[in-house]
Amino acid sequence: MAAPRDGATGRGLHWQGTILYPLALVAMFLAGQLLLGALGVPPSQRAAPAAVPALLALLLTLPWRLRRAWNVDHPWRSLGVRGAAPSLGLALLGGLSRAALLLGLVIAGLAMAGALTWQPRLSLELLANALLLGLGVGFAEELLFRGWLLGELSLLIGGRRAVWLQAGLFSLVHSRFTLQPTLLVGLLGGLLLFGLALALQRRADGGVLWGAVGLHGGLVGGWFLLNQGMVIVDPAAPGWLTGPANPIGGALGWLGLGLLVLALRPSWPRPCR
Repeated sequence: MAAPRDGATGRGLHWQGTILYPLALVAMFLAGQLLLGALGVPPSQRAAPAAVPALLALLLTLPWRLRRAWNVDHPWRSLGVRGAAPSLGLALLGGLSRAALLLGLVIAGLAMAGALTWQPRLSLELLANALLLGLGVGFAEELLFRGWLLGELSLLIGGRRAVWLQAGLFSLVHSRFTLQPTLLVGLLGGLLLFGLALALQRRADGGVLWGAVGLHGGLVGGWFLLNQGMVIVDPAAPGWLTGPANPIGGALGWLGLGLLVLALRPSWPRPCR
């Protein structure tokens, strides 16, 4: 089992804290949405501003939690955020490159299936929104899931089980349970593969988080840019192919993410003896 970086021992870890810590952040996010609703902000415009205080709380409290619960002296290095500049940059570029390849596979598959129409309508505003969306979502979610959660679970239950459990939790948190059963199963499976790929990406980068940030943010921002500024996906195309709302839950997403997991398979944690 590969332990989190910086010699963490987890002597101060307890399951209660591991459960309550993210719940407190979620409660802050939901409270922000309720407050914005009381102020008359439309529902579609509440998520981003409500996430800001929750993200700030995460950034401010994570170092304290790692020092106290993981028993580490350099929490940002243990989370994979800090390190040698060249390795951080190379990891980020590697993640972005893999995201581009996955998006290319999806676009090629949709085009061959006749489910896609090219209609370029790019603008500087759209490019800026895609960049901010990819960077914001990629960094925040990777810091929480592949930084804190994966590291904490590794200390509690071991590296192999931690990789699976964090991917399962990531899938459940991001799923839409109002979907039809077949679409829901597709989305859950695609998100599970995505969570596995992101965890293995970090391990392949030697614990550096920025490769996972690049992969996650590249897919989120890249698909937003493609879907909003370059292509139109045929709404009549089968959901099993295109996925619900985004390709992760469709056959093309499963194919690309499955191939990526296989490519990153050497990064699987070894069983503890």
